[in-house]
Amino acid sequence: MNKTIIRVVVAGLGLSCCLNLGAQTLSSKQEDSTKIIKLEEVQVIAGRATNKTPMSFSEIKTKELNKTAYGQDLPYLLSLLPGVVMTSDAGTGIGYTSLKVRGSDASRINITTNGVPLNDAESQGVFWVNMPDFSSSLQDVQLQRGVGTSSNGAGAFGATLNMRTQGIKTSPYATVDLSGGAYGTFRRGIKLGTGRIANHWAFDARLSKINSDGYIDRASVNLKSYFAQAAYFNNGTLLRLVTFGGEEHTGIAWNGINPDKIDKLGRRFNDAGMMEKGNFKDFYKNTDNYDQRHYQAILTQELSDNWTLNATLHYTRGKGYTDEFRLGRKLEEYGLQVFKDSEGNKVKKSDLLRQKHLDNHFYGLVSSVTYKGENFDFTFGAAGNMYDGKHFGYVRWIRNYSKAVLPNKKYYNNTSDKDEASAFVKANWQPIDGLNLFADLQYRGISYKIDGVSDNRDEKTKTMALLDIDKTFNFFNPKAGAAYQIDQYNTVYGSISIGHREPNRKAFTDAGTKGLPTSEKMIDYELGYRFDSRYFQGGVNLYYMDYKDQLVMDGRYSDVGQMLFSNVPNSYRTGVELQLAWTPCRYFRYDLAGAFSRNKIKDYSQAFAQYGPGDKFEVIMEKMKDTDISYSPNVVMSQRLTGMYKGFEIALQTQYVSRQYLDNTQRKNRSMEGYCVSNLMASYHFNLPYTKGCAVSFLVNNLFDTRYNNNAYIYDGGYTVDEEGHKTEFTELRVFPQAPIHLMGAFTLNF
Repeated sequence: MNKTIIRVVVAGLGLSCCLNLGAQTLSSKQEDSTKIIKLEEVQVIAGRATNKTPMSFSEIKTKELNKTAYGQDLPYLLSLLPGVVMTSDAGTGIGYTSLKVRGSDASRINITTNGVPLNDAESQGVFWVNMPDFSSSLQDVQLQRGVGTSSNGAGAFGATLNMRTQGIKTSPYATVDLSGGAYGTFRRGIKLGTGRIANHWAFDARLSKINSDGYIDRASVNLKSYFAQAAYFNNGTLLRLVTFGGEEHTGIAWNGINPDKIDKLGRRFNDAGMMEKGNFKDFYKNTDNYDQRHYQAILTQELSDNWTLNATLHYTRGKGYTDEFRLGRKLEEYGLQVFKDSEGNKVKKSDLLRQKHLDNHFYGLVSSVTYKGENFDFTFGAAGNMYDGKHFGYVRWIRNYSKAVLPNKKYYNNTSDKDEASAFVKANWQPIDGLNLFADLQYRGISYKIDGVSDNRDEKTKTMALLDIDKTFNFFNPKAGAAYQIDQYNTVYGSISIGHREPNRKAFTDAGTKGLPTSEKMIDYELGYRFDSRYFQGGVNLYYMDYKDQLVMDGRYSDVGQMLFSNVPNSYRTGVELQLAWTPCRYFRYDLAGAFSRNKIKDYSQAFAQYGPGDKFEVIMEKMKDTDISYSPNVVMSQRLTGMYKGFEIALQTQYVSRQYLDNTQRKNRSMEGYCVSNLMASYHFNLPYTKGCAVSFLVNNLFDTRYNNNAYIYDGGYTVDEEGHKTEFTELRVFPQAPIHLMGAFTLNF
């Protein structure tokens, strides 16, 4: 994929948008609220599913998001959706958190905001800590399971998460949010909006700040975030300028704890920053520091009664670093020379301080044209996105080092360029009443280059490894399906979709001896039923996701302890998902979500470290069949009982997640136990003079004081062989304990 071609495409699309806007005659006619809503819907229609889309999806609106917003990251607000599992390093849902759907993490979930890719171009993950309190500025969230209708950005191999920022308010408003509670947590935020000004303008803004000590030692967070938008609307034109972002300073708690040491050290123990081996008192506070800002210019132009143009220019700026104390590190890992101490002994290892930096830009254009007829509609879209990233690191200090450490000397320094262009066409056709035929064809081309010095050492050359990666991918992703509305209550649907995904940065830079990985392919089969009435809404969805060359952890480790991945020829995920909501009266509601799955690798070879007498070491391979894919629980269930009376509401929410295997061996000693945790929420809405209403709410997290971990990994493992040839397996896990029962409270004042 030639970068010049992509820039020409972006420039051409942008020019086309401007010409279309300039050619439209603007009317001074009073803008109608219905027209604004219609135009806002068009802004995200390319990536959204509707009731006639033959795929499984769920939506959460602003009101529901706000009910559970106490400063926790977005993954914790989605826990009532089928197959959703969340994790938290700090143990409270604030700071570093992650999201999994159908066993797939964020790097396999296509995540967009207003149709703009949110996944990091290289890691393909999403770091929610960079977007604190973002849910306060969302209008709604749609989660599509499987390949979904994703049209732009990272390949969807487990789900598509489509987020839309808040729409235009017709009346002025102001909201003050305060919440806080256990572990020094305090969130404060203010939202303001002008409503409609002179029938054509509107402005909105939000500022938030969140502080928390975290449950885990030294996992505190200091988070700032903002959202602002300016909107212009006139008859068939809607232009929005949107910016949002966050600044985070977070204590590092990535290491977890050996469960065998919890009784001695406690559940909150964090060894990151330990300044002396075996000394559990003196720690350096390792921190992660990052600033990320997003800018979007979103134009929706009604060209006629049937045709609408949508175009979004976007730019994301990210910059930050980790600051870490590293205990007893090999100097050669940092390109440093061995030195002699005061007694003339060679020192090969020493304590040091390091900083690892990221500095990146992501920008592009996303556009689409939509036609809506009586029985037929289609959308054609194209996008061009470019990423420029820098990775570099410094050693700031070395204990007893005999030479001066140059303050600006980089021990690694490399650059990345990733460019992508995509085009798609989607169509819906209703040949007869109740039947909708759906088709979606997408092309996606990617060029990815990495050049420079790595942060890993090359044992062959005895120097820091050189990176010289230049890969091109071209993917064709077709989707087709049908939905039939039997009557006003019942709908059945089915679809077949093909998705592709390129390897992420780590799969390339830490490829190991097996060589560079190849791209992955998946065929997703979905079959479902939906029921929708006044008192009861529900659905059941069956799926089979057939993978070719899926990248999985294979048991190998890099020289610096990073888990390595390799392609496996055949694997699959299959299961059934349930979702229902029952409202028998205005005082009671019951919600249930369930996901029951089987996630298997058909043929697989796992690497094991084997240690023998006399420091003998080798890596052995064991062939396995039909083993569970790591981090893929077979059962995930959530339910919520809600009682409502006048302004009072109380809800009990429970989630159960079954056992998860931490690698692909399906061995119990390499797994994390299942858990069941409940939260109790209560709120009261009341009126105050000179306000539009107030609300006081409370959240009791982990109501039954369950001792559980929602994430873990294998720190070390393999076999030991004695002189007589007896083999013994050993495994050391690291787990992430979650906070016991604790209380949060919130107060909201609306004007």
